[in-house]
Amino acid sequence: MGHISKWDWEVGQKTVVNSLSPLKEHVWQEEPYVSDDGETLAAIVNLGEGEFSIRTNDTVWDAAFEKIWHPKFSPDGRLTAICQQDMAWAVGVDGELIAEPCDFVWDTKFSEDGKVIACMAKDNEQYGVSLNGAIWENLFENANQYTLSENGVHAAAIVQVVRLGQADIAGFKKGIYTAAVDGEIWKGKYLNLWTPVFDERGLRVAAQARTDVHKYTITVDDEPWSTTYTQVWEPRFHPGGEYVAAPVRVGGKWGVARDGAIIWKPDYVQCMKLQFSQSGDRLWAIVATGYGEFTAACNDVAWKSTFPVVTDLVLSRFGDRAAVIASNNNSQFRIVVDDKPWHGTWEMAWPVTFSPDGNNVAALTEKGGKYHTLVNGKSFERSFDWAWPPVFSEDSSKVLIRAIENNSYVRIVADVAQF
Repeated sequence: MGHISKWDWEVGQKTVVNSLSPLKEHVWQEEPYVSDDGETLAAIVNLGEGEFSIRTNDTVWDAAFEKIWHPKFSPDGRLTAICQQDMAWAVGVDGELIAEPCDFVWDTKFSEDGKVIACMAKDNEQYGVSLNGAIWENLFENANQYTLSENGVHAAAIVQVVRLGQADIAGFKKGIYTAAVDGEIWKGKYLNLWTPVFDERGLRVAAQARTDVHKYTITVDDEPWSTTYTQVWEPRFHPGGEYVAAPVRVGGKWGVARDGAIIWKPDYVQCMKLQFSQSGDRLWAIVATGYGEFTAACNDVAWKSTFPVVTDLVLSRFGDRAAVIASNNNSQFRIVVDDKPWHGTWEMAWPVTFSPDGNNVAALTEKGGKYHTLVNGKSFERSFDWAWPPVFSEDSSKVLIRAIENNSYVRIVADVAQF
């Protein structure tokens, strides 16, 4: 796929696939997926009993498999899928397996540049992480919640290192979980451990930890904070790696702690989904200022507008702007940018995209079975039968629309000025 600047940004429409009906030799076809650059549409197809492949535009992979699921495009444009061959599973890339099949694989993830493809893997009834087809040398009877560093060099997961008998409550209280980084376990054992995260360089790991039946904290490289709380949420490393911040609950209210010291006073009914700006000078979160009154906050200053539900916090490149999806208990979705709701409600709305310069905001919405691309709250001149989230050009002047219209897949490049 290459860098976004190398994509085709000529204004206009191109019909990539004239007809999305199954090709004549196919029994059926599943839902389509589209590459980030909009040049390739993919769909799993059934070639006959127990025989599957993937259609890409109007061609088909040469290889066929017993089963295929979870097609996913990597950041560098390769098409991956989880494939079964001879009752075993492996990740397939552009029709070729990248490793010998094992018991099962799932949850494909990519490095930021797409060169590393990771997944969870089960082999001989034990679990670990696979990077480009190479499974950890050390495997475990239970591994989950894995994460990949941005550069793809390292992976971490929560693993069970103590086997328990049935109803062994005393054994559980001694701690049975820890983190494994590249297959090497921490020495500490915890009652529970959740959501491991890497720092930007991929060298350090932090996670939520339950150290006692009623005590929770954050552990960083297997060193728990000295302070415990009644509850915590997913931690975040400062972009410079200087410290770790996490939402913490004290006395029934939520705030934010930095390396165990409170930096946002616990005044919120809820606080979660921390995000730093690139420079690290702004810390954002989704908060609730009252019961059922959710909004966004930056550096402990909450927006004025509140909603029953708020999700999908997205920051602009420099973190000076933010947007969320707000809803009335998962109906009547609204897009809120910089504390201002866009006009209108939708049956569904997807996380927004900021332009690289931060001046424009695009979003995908749906109402009445029709999909709409919005820029700065204004809809494109046409709606579609299906669509994918819009993408801005590197210079922020154009928007890529990927959509299905009248059983055709079209790729549209529009000027931001058209909205």
